Amino acid sequence: MHSSLPDRPLLPRALPALRLDHAGRRRVDLGAVVALAAPLFLNSGIQAVLNLTDTWFLGRISAAATAAVGGVFWFTIVILLLVGGAAMAVQTLVAQAYGAGDRTRAASAVWGGLWVVLLMSPLFVAAGLAGGWFLAPARLPPEIEALALDYWFPRVAGSVAGVALWCLTSFYNGIGRTEVTLALMTVVGVANVVLNQLLGFGFELGVAGIAWATTAAQALGFLLGLWIFLRPRTRREFASHRHWRPRSDTMVRALALGLPMGLLPAADLIGTGLFQLMQVDLSTVAGAATQVTMMMTSIAYMPAIGIASAGTTLVGQSIGAGDRDWARRVGNTAIALTVAYMGLVSLVLAAAGPWSMPLFVNPADPHARAVVETAALLIWLGAAYQIFDGLNLGCGFALRGAGDVRLPALMTLLLSWLGFLPLAHMLTFAPGEGWVDWLPQFGFGALGGWAALLVYVAALGTMMALRWRSGAWQRIALD
Repeated sequence: MHSSLPDRPLLPRALPALRLDHAGRRRVDLGAVVALAAPLFLNSGIQAVLNLTDTWFLGRISAAATAAVGGVFWFTIVILLLVGGAAMAVQTLVAQAYGAGDRTRAASAVWGGLWVVLLMSPLFVAAGLAGGWFLAPARLPPEIEALALDYWFPRVAGSVAGVALWCLTSFYNGIGRTEVTLALMTVVGVANVVLNQLLGFGFELGVAGIAWATTAAQALGFLLGLWIFLRPRTRREFASHRHWRPRSDTMVRALALGLPMGLLPAADLIGTGLFQLMQVDLSTVAGAATQVTMMMTSIAYMPAIGIASAGTTLVGQSIGAGDRDWARRVGNTAIALTVAYMGLVSLVLAAAGPWSMPLFVNPADPHARAVVETAALLIWLGAAYQIFDGLNLGCGFALRGAGDVRLPALMTLLLSWLGFLPLAHMLTFAPGEGWVDWLPQFGFGALGGWAALLVYVAALGTMMALRWRSGAWQRIALD
């Protein structure tokens, strides 16, 4: 399949992860699934380590810095998703084109995504400049708000580099060459660590330096990824150099699929971001403990995204090859692996909490002991919700491979904003402390807020599983 010429794009269709047993029956080749998922797993694991590294660097500054970034971290990701959803769509479009044997269409999908990102770049800068407006409703303490704004502009305005890199890694994920994505993100990860120390402490930029380090590392990754995409081998196989001019059809396709695809996790993360802001508003200890716990649970969450992302490729390639029944089988395999991994690792993390949490605070900080004690309790609620989040991720990414994103996005939006947020507010704040006074308030603090998070994720994971099992995604056609 790797010897095709660009002027003969249609190749014999083959199903991913297919093997025949001794009786000639079709079986899912678990080894092939693992081979596809392993680089994505490691790549997402690198992202988890980066999150923890950033948290460690922030902890060296102060608990207030950790709490401030915790209050805005998810909102920066939300803006990336809302404005850069087209980059997510590239993987689905590439996987289905590759499964159909049309390699030139796979390469053109990348350029369509990159042109959309370029046109959206002013929105990233505008959102970066509007940090004060975004944070005003949260009424953060002045010290916390100042630190949050130091982080906000370089991280949000610079997200265009990360989204452009995302377009390129989505291409390699979609064609099943996930080792290229791993190599790119390893370079980004190493560069980020070096730049954190250099900018944050060498140049004494503090919180702003941590954010600029991420932006610069992602820009480096994009340039390297673009070079690989345009090197001779890729040009021969995919004609990647022929379709760089903007085309309305590829751009519209990326936007039409990418907007709801980005809205789904964005709606979820808006709820998570507001939840974290509630904890920051409650107290510095609750905010810092919540941030540390979130970053710890990302050790389970981030690699699981890699496994689930393999499900997007497997389902998309199967649909492109014209076999939706096989798409269901490989999707089920990816979902099962995602749930199993998250369930096991989250329990290990919870058990190790008392020993690992002190690593993320400055021992000289007056809040250090209280942050560690609170986080060691929260991690158990985090472990419980991660099991259901595995179901949410596995089913959600499988649905993404089929292009079924609109109804899941709407379900997530309604459940997060109309269910989770009111419940988190009621369980977190005591009467007279909250953001609104028309909701009952029970004052259980950070533990109450995390209990609400557990209820929400359990409901979301169940809804995604029911959507996948319904088979409605089998009737969707992207072309």
